[in-house]
Amino acid sequence: MKKFFGLIVFLGIALSGWAQRRPATATTTVDLLIKGGAVVTMDDERRVFDNGFVAIRGAQIVAVGDAAALAANPYRAKQTIDARGKVVLPGLINTHTHLPMVLFRGIADDLDLQDWLVKYIFPAEAKNVTREFVVAGTQLGLVELIRGGTTTYADMYYFEDAIAEETKKAGVRGLLGETVIDFPVADNKTWTEALKYSETFIQRWKNDPLITAAIAPHAPYTVSTEHLQEVKALADRLNAPILTHLAEAPTETKTIAERYRTRPALYLEKIGFLSARLLAAHVVHVNDEEIALLKQRDVGVAHCPQSNMKLSSGTAPVPQMLKADLRLGLGTDGAASNHDLSLWEEIDTAAKLHKLISMNPTVVTAQQALEMATIGGARALHKEREIGSLTVGKRADVILLDLNAAHLTPRYNLYSHLVYAAKASDVTDTIVNGRVLMRNRTLLTLAEERIKTVARRYQRQVSQSLENRQ
Repeated sequence: MKKFFGLIVFLGIALSGWAQRRPATATTTVDLLIKGGAVVTMDDERRVFDNGFVAIRGAQIVAVGDAAALAANPYRAKQTIDARGKVVLPGLINTHTHLPMVLFRGIADDLDLQDWLVKYIFPAEAKNVTREFVVAGTQLGLVELIRGGTTTYADMYYFEDAIAEETKKAGVRGLLGETVIDFPVADNKTWTEALKYSETFIQRWKNDPLITAAIAPHAPYTVSTEHLQEVKALADRLNAPILTHLAEAPTETKTIAERYRTRPALYLEKIGFLSARLLAAHVVHVNDEEIALLKQRDVGVAHCPQSNMKLSSGTAPVPQMLKADLRLGLGTDGAASNHDLSLWEEIDTAAKLHKLISMNPTVVTAQQALEMATIGGARALHKEREIGSLTVGKRADVILLDLNAAHLTPRYNLYSHLVYAAKASDVTDTIVNGRVLMRNRTLLTLAEERIKTVARRYQRQVSQSLENRQ
């Protein structure tokens, strides 16, 4: 009897051990499984799976791998996306834009930055920008972002709390900065009002899973030293990011030299403004000393090649920035100076522009260009632990891109195709925080036709305001 009882105990222990060692295949459930496509992870090893999968539970990525790994440990999914014939990527990250300015798309072209701002943009904003205008422009911009596979964007504009509300409803991730400037604007007429508004805005969105609220002083030449220092103090107290324009054009460099006898980046260092809180847009007119300083202070940089080209602002020293390992991402800038929000065009331009300027075809490789729009953008936003790659534990921000278009056929090198040939219109699916925002090119969170109808009404209003300007 004792021998029989011992045999039972032995079998029980053995079966228990087998149960622990066997794959948890039968009970592993996920919310979304993407499988069958070429998976470009942009992880630390830059792994690419020609036939891979991404498993998502809630808002997180729980597994990434190839078909063999999936076969060995299959998942029971509430929703499955067949990605055959497609590439699966981390969502793109637009590190600098002014989203509602899509409603100013094309109002003034072929001008230098100061004429464009002072003679057209600032007057048009003064006569047209209201909270309702910002809501309409934000919705239109979000349509364009989602359709192009941008899952995270950094923004600077007015009524930024309205932008945050619309971004949250659409399901997009945003680092959103309330713009403050040393003259009356649409939402705040005094500096005191602007700071109070900014503090309320930042406090409201604390710990939101999609929205990170920030304060955004326009630029060193439009915000005084005292006010910049007040911004820094507020950001430090609230543990909030800061967004600004920096060293964008020769006119800025000249103005800062005349006022402060130094260069823009050196001026911000002198007043204690440079820090890991800062995301600086453009950063065109910097030298090696300033690049080293930005690296030392851990500043994020948004490279906006097409906007800088169109306004003839200059070319940022991106090869040197890459060599210094700056936190470097790509931005479109606003659609008023660039005309679209396509990061695919910025990726392509960034790779080509610096080859031309340096007369060296080996600089800014295809992989580096794609990195700037994904993991590089995450680093620029100081969010590389959360987004930017298809890595277990990160937020489930994923896009799918169709490889069957004529301009993507045939295919030899996937990075080459994505950088030099892919278009925003090739994106078929956009997922943010595990939520599907676009499926098979159908938007699920925005009413596109209604949004475009409203935008056309604003076009007529803006046109009339420009015709009547004094």
